[in-house]
Amino acid sequence: MTAPHLDRAVVAEIVGDAVSAPSMHNAQPWRFVCRAEGSVIELHGDPERAMARSDPDHRGLHLGCAAALFNLRVSAAWHRLPMRVRFLPDDAEPWLLATATVEGPAREDDDLAALHHALRRRHTSRNPFSDEPVPEVLLDGLKAAARLEGCRLVIPGDWHVETVLGLVRDAEHREEIDPLVRAETAAWTAPERRPTGPLGEGIPAVAFGPRSAGGQSPVRDFGRSRQMPERGWAVFEKRPQLAMLGTTADTRADWLRAGQALQRVLLQATADGLATSMTSQPLEWRELRWTVRDPAEAMGHVQMVIRLGYGPEGPSTPRRPVGEVLEFR
Repeated sequence: MTAPHLDRAVVAEIVGDAVSAPSMHNAQPWRFVCRAEGSVIELHGDPERAMARSDPDHRGLHLGCAAALFNLRVSAAWHRLPMRVRFLPDDAEPWLLATATVEGPAREDDDLAALHHALRRRHTSRNPFSDEPVPEVLLDGLKAAARLEGCRLVIPGDWHVETVLGLVRDAEHREEIDPLVRAETAAWTAPERRPTGPLGEGIPAVAFGPRSAGGQSPVRDFGRSRQMPERGWAVFEKRPQLAMLGTTADTRADWLRAGQALQRVLLQATADGLATSMTSQPLEWRELRWTVRDPAEAMGHVQMVIRLGYGPEGPSTPRRPVGEVLEFR
């Protein structure tokens, strides 16, 4: 069977959709290589965008790259270009995380293509959500979305939510007393990141959200230690609605599965009218990560904690030009 020819303009559109994915501190740690003769798009991790202190084993980098890989699949399906994905195809190239091979005949994968409209609408929202509960039918749909990518999504009970929020505070304290972590975070967040010229990466101040006027916030406060008088205050929801995404094992392939599941869940939530943010602070500390899981659950390793609810969409954050992340060979 002859594979469809990959038109460069179409590849650029697909990669442009792919890079709308979230990544740790919006570092965008990915590179794409298109090998047109074989109808293959390679996904590479970018070690120059790794975070040695906050993400020493590159788990977060894998999650972000895999989220971009899922977007690539969604966009390709919308363009009627079915893809076959292979994780970690070459042991000799550890930064080659996956290959996506376009296979004919041209057809539309309705399941994936239906999420295309949510790609550019999905933004992390660090704003307060309402206390209106997310309906069970929507939560069941998000659980099903995670299962489609070989992962599990669990909705924690009240005691577990309180435990996770306590671990968030513990992680924030650890960050405050670790100058290397603070410096790494500051390097990717405004106003220090590229004070002049166009901002193509990192988290701008407009995406910090308001300060919490009622105690601890359920979202990461990137402006906590900065003097930002223009930043407002707000009261966040009393009981954040959290979901925990996890895998049975904790290998690099599991991280890639989890990143794709994360993005599928986020896109489905966006399509369902939900706002989302991610709570990763406790997962960035080896001493805390294992305590995030519920010992009564079958989930072996928590890969991400997702906050769900009804509230304002977050602002868009900058993305690097496609020409910086895509190479044709």
